[in-house]
Amino acid sequence: MADLNIKPTRIELIQIRKRIKLAQRGYELLKMKRSALIMEFLKMAKDLRGMRENLRNEVANALEKMGIAEVREGRMKVESYGFMSGTAEVSLKARNVMGVRIPDLGIMMEKAVLTERFRAISVPASINDAINTYEKLFRSLVEVVEKEKSMRRLLLEIDKTKRRSNAIEFVMIPKLKSQSQYIRMRLDELERDTFTTLKFVKKKMISQEEDVDKEGTIQAV
Repeated sequence: MADLNIKPTRIELIQIRKRIKLAQRGYELLKMKRSALIMEFLKMAKDLRGMRENLRNEVANALEKMGIAEVREGRMKVESYGFMSGTAEVSLKARNVMGVRIPDLGIMMEKAVLTERFRAISVPASINDAINTYEKLFRSLVEVVEKEKSMRRLLLEIDKTKRRSNAIEFVMIPKLKSQSQYIRMRLDELERDTFTTLKFVKKKMISQEEDVDKEGTIQAV
């Protein structure tokens, strides 16, 4: 329903038509953004599906390697080498994807007594294999977490974009078009009223001129 408080003027009609075009342009841009976000989300979902399958295999492989190391070298020896290993920290940055800030995780390994060179020379092969396997597993876990968090943010933005585009398509644009139609109808009515008034005035003036002519003719006779 049109807002009856709007001014039914040509200037207002022009402004509303401009707003309609702007709203339609915004709607098209939101549709394009939503499509791009959905494509990015589906790509991540596909990658994540494969990463999760690999992750299960890596977990099983890491447990197997650890079991072999404990059997061959003993739990105490494995734990002692574990204490000499460095800890890892995960750094958090952000990157922009279609206006959405998604996490970009990095891994920083601290210096340790048990360096890669020392491990290759002095650490038993079974323990070294277990360490390498768990380091790879840790990196894979960080990648999976990064993908899952990114997908959640993309999904929220997709939903937000959908709600905005629906508001423009089903609320804003129909309202503006209704206002435009209302102003157009009011202007048409004013034009008809003006035309009728002018026609009446013209007819009245012609009638008065005829009366004046008749009076002049009578006086002349």
